[in-house]
Amino acid sequence: MFQKQLIMRRVLYALLPLFLFSIYLYGYRPVAVLLVSLILGVATEYIVEKGRNKKVSEAVLVTCTIFALSLPPKTPLWVVGVGIIFAVFMGKEVYGGFGRNIFNPAITGRLFVYITFPNILAASWMVPGAFGTHADAVSTATPLGILRSGDMSSLNLQDLFLGFKGGSIGEGSILLILLGAIYLIITKTASYRTLLGTVIGAIGTSAILDLLGVKGAFPTLYSMLSGSVLFVAVFMATDPVSAPKRDLSQWIYGLLIGILSIILRLYSAFPEGTSFALLLGNTFASLIDELTTPKTTSSAPKEASL
Repeated sequence: MFQKQLIMRRVLYALLPLFLFSIYLYGYRPVAVLLVSLILGVATEYIVEKGRNKKVSEAVLVTCTIFALSLPPKTPLWVVGVGIIFAVFMGKEVYGGFGRNIFNPAITGRLFVYITFPNILAASWMVPGAFGTHADAVSTATPLGILRSGDMSSLNLQDLFLGFKGGSIGEGSILLILLGAIYLIITKTASYRTLLGTVIGAIGTSAILDLLGVKGAFPTLYSMLSGSVLFVAVFMATDPVSAPKRDLSQWIYGLLIGILSIILRLYSAFPEGTSFALLLGNTFASLIDELTTPKTTSSAPKEASL
């Protein structure tokens, strides 16, 4: 049924610790969200690919998993279903299937539900810890929301790093994200150029805004340990299909995503800018490749003039 794709399987291995940790943070909710995402995402690709006499790619498992981990834990399951069907069909299959999509399918679905159901998602956060059994686990402020309020007294850097904070299902533990990054780079599954470019762009932009005292800018360390910048840098920006192919292009692409993530986070109406930054990066990926391709000169002799 599935096309065997070792690279995609390695991404799943890197995501597994984040998913397991999310169960401690939010209980059964991540399991339910992931199951709905996997079942409907695989079914969508199966139906389309069956008409083309092709198998389902293992890449769809990565799409479904990343999409699920990018959502707030209490996202209604019908919203999860709508989002993953849109992600697989509109973000991937309409372009011809695996290897032909322009945009990262997971971020396509994430942005679709982010824009279509903003009020629902805004009310879908949970207080993390104790397997989601907190009495007040209906809703909580995310670290980015707290930073926007200007009161950082309730934020602890150690908790932000280890993942004991509110947020999307898979963005919590910076430690596990970094371990996943190391694994993906060592196994040559992800481009270190794209990954580092994104991180450098985000850190550099955040530091400049912070040092200049720009109104609303977050302290750099808190900024990098909050939100989904590192999750996107490791698991989404490095998508080999929607990212540029040339070495220099990958540096430029990563820097672009990192810079835009911080700028959009600061000036847009949404609390997080990484999804929009990645989509813009996807849009210009092929152009960046074209602009960084050395121009070849023809060695054919010119025709003699008559």
